[in-house]
Amino acid sequence: MTARAEVVARHTGRAVSKERRLSGALAEVTLDDGRVVVVKRSDEPGAARAEAAGLRWLAAAGSVRVPEVHGHEEGWLVIDRVPQGRPVPEAAVRFGRDLAALHAAGAPAFGAPPPDGPVDAFIGLAPMRNEPAADWPRWYAEQRVLPYLRRAVDQGTVRAGEATVVEHLCEELPGLAGPAEPPARLHGDLWSGNVLWAADGQVWLIDPAAHGGHRETDLAMLRLFGCPHLEQVLHGYREEAPLSGGWRERVGVHQLFPLLVHAVLFGRGYAEQALAAARTALAG
Repeated sequence: MTARAEVVARHTGRAVSKERRLSGALAEVTLDDGRVVVVKRSDEPGAARAEAAGLRWLAAAGSVRVPEVHGHEEGWLVIDRVPQGRPVPEAAVRFGRDLAALHAAGAPAFGAPPPDGPVDAFIGLAPMRNEPAADWPRWYAEQRVLPYLRRAVDQGTVRAGEATVVEHLCEELPGLAGPAEPPARLHGDLWSGNVLWAADGQVWLIDPAAHGGHRETDLAMLRLFGCPHLEQVLHGYREEAPLSGGWRERVGVHQLFPLLVHAVLFGRGYAEQALAAARTALAG
């Protein structure tokens, strides 16, 4: 029996009949009763715990659908598989409404981790620290944008002279953030690859970097890498929870953190996008 099969058996109470590798980190495992689960392997300490806690916190809101967590242990996570379908406008509108309800479920503070989730968590392959705070602009600058700006400068992806535009934006955030909002319950890494259009006609979410944050951040992430039927998603969202005036002009502010994360992980092209987003936000 493989290590993966042993993990699945421990957390599902079922024997394994078949395994299929999807990537270096993912595999589909068929149980002896015919059900299929997904097993995720991570070498980062605490990553499986963080993802499991995030999925359970999102599920507790009773809105957006997420896979059931069967269990986790260091380096391993076992969740249900979501049979895939295709993007359709009706599902997009429902997803928008469900996402608004998820955000409205709230969080104890900006930066608050999910219950049982670690302070030192992850967004994709990158570390992300969940340090609670009461003030969104200051928290976003100090806990999200500036740490990754410094890393990007240290590795040469952002030139030292260029960093001043992002630093200036962080100083101006109280005036750029729009009306104050309560902490929302965020997915936290809501790019299109983590949005599954399922065979049941619903949208399911995977791979969260869940924390308390500003609800416009999730919406900005949907736009960053292109989400099918995005305008229908936003229509459904605004039906359930209208957005504050000027939210479209603030998209670049909320995209700054994921763009800097990508700059550190994947290089100069994302750094240029981050710098452009900062300049546009300041000019607006």
